Amino acid sequence: MKTKPEADSLLGHLLELRNRLLKCVIAVIVVFACLAYFAADIYQVLAAPLIAVLPEGSSMIATDVAAPFFAPFKLTFIVAICLAIPYILLQVWQFIAPALYGKEKRLVAPLVISSTLLFYSGIAFAYFVVFPLVFAFFTSVAPVGVTVATDISSYLDFVLKLFFAFGLSFEIPVAILLLVWTGTVTPATLASKRPYIVVGAFVLGMLLTPPDVLSQTLLAVPMWLLFEAGLWLSRFYQPAPDPEQTAEEEQQ
Repeated sequence: MKTKPEADSLLGHLLELRNRLLKCVIAVIVVFACLAYFAADIYQVLAAPLIAVLPEGSSMIATDVAAPFFAPFKLTFIVAICLAIPYILLQVWQFIAPALYGKEKRLVAPLVISSTLLFYSGIAFAYFVVFPLVFAFFTSVAPVGVTVATDISSYLDFVLKLFFAFGLSFEIPVAILLLVWTGTVTPATLASKRPYIVVGAFVLGMLLTPPDVLSQTLLAVPMWLLFEAGLWLSRFYQPAPDPEQTAEEEQQ
């Protein structure tokens, strides 16, 4: 049975968690409200890589009556979440920071910032590099007599899946640094598993992208290169003993 101080402490943490979650929700709503007027323009920007390679006279279509309305607003809501990520991560950081040691605080803050930038980089890589190549390939292999006319809702689901796949894959260096920092693995162990990592990158590329070799390779190769970058960075990381943690452990 919890004592009163413990119960009060737990209740205080739950209230703080609720308040921070509420702030995150409000931040997303505010960003969405600011972007809602431009929903159609935002979708037009997203569709630009496909429209640029469509045959002359072709266009995107809407097979659902409500799709022209809901698809742009669905995209705008996703964009609002992405733009609010720095603020959301700040709330997460402020919630967990009091429970961290000094060494952990010094490491977690750069990791949070770098993971955010890497996620954005993955999305940018997909939009500016992958989409033009993949869509040009898809439209070029259409059989004779087949008109390429992509449904706007299907296109949105397709690109969101690729955005998530590339954004997540670009987090590999951060994941490697966290594994080394926690002592789960060592750089030497990771280096010895390189052949399996390369094969795993292509398997994930196959699972997370459409069933074509081009998009699978465009995801697998950056994953492998990011693994090598994370492995190289992890070799320079030598965790030093934290004075605060050491003093606390000696007191116990």
